[in-house]
Amino acid sequence: MTWLRGHWQLLALLALVLLLWNTPVLLPLKILVVLFHEVAHGLAAVLTGGEIVLLTVSADQGGLAVTRGGSRFLILTAGYLGSLCIGAGLLLAGLWSRADKAIVAGLGVAMLGIAILYIREWFAFGFCAGTGLALIALAWGLPNAASDMALRLIGLTSLIYVPRDIISDTIARAHLRSDAFMLGEAFFGSATFWGVLWLGVSIGVIALCARFGLREPSNIKL
Repeated sequence: MTWLRGHWQLLALLALVLLLWNTPVLLPLKILVVLFHEVAHGLAAVLTGGEIVLLTVSADQGGLAVTRGGSRFLILTAGYLGSLCIGAGLLLAGLWSRADKAIVAGLGVAMLGIAILYIREWFAFGFCAGTGLALIALAWGLPNAASDMALRLIGLTSLIYVPRDIISDTIARAHLRSDAFMLGEAFFGSATFWGVLWLGVSIGVIALCARFGLREPSNIKL
């Protein structure tokens, strides 16, 4: 009971996200996680000596990252796991940090930079830039608790979305030309092999978040 009292807000937020999962309410957050997926591909390219050509997302939760150079293995691997780690980092920042407003504002600035530098399609540009401006406005105009809650909401959505997406794209529909499918083509293994491996890693990351993120009471003091 003590543990439940210490984390009831986060548990209620998790229940709300699950309740609204298949409604339009969470669509913007899902598209944001897809954008994280594409950004992770791009970051892997840059960190291994390549470059980002363009990034895009669509209203039906599709996305594309076009890169040049870099390690193809790490670029293909980075999408699901990178977006998961971004979500985990934001969630832990919400749980641990007192600089929530600065983190949310920084995320907003990063979104604006991504939109200007790498996005060329109108929907994707509007979504990315609009989200960036909304995050900056939230950090600027609302109390720190609002930024804290935003970090937790984005983080939880990512931790739910990524494993479901891995199962859907690489295991349930292994014939799709997913990151896992292309990784198997270029190197070894099947889409299912990589999907199962990534799913295991994602479950491990989620378990670590729960273990280390919930050591102390997580309720926001309003």
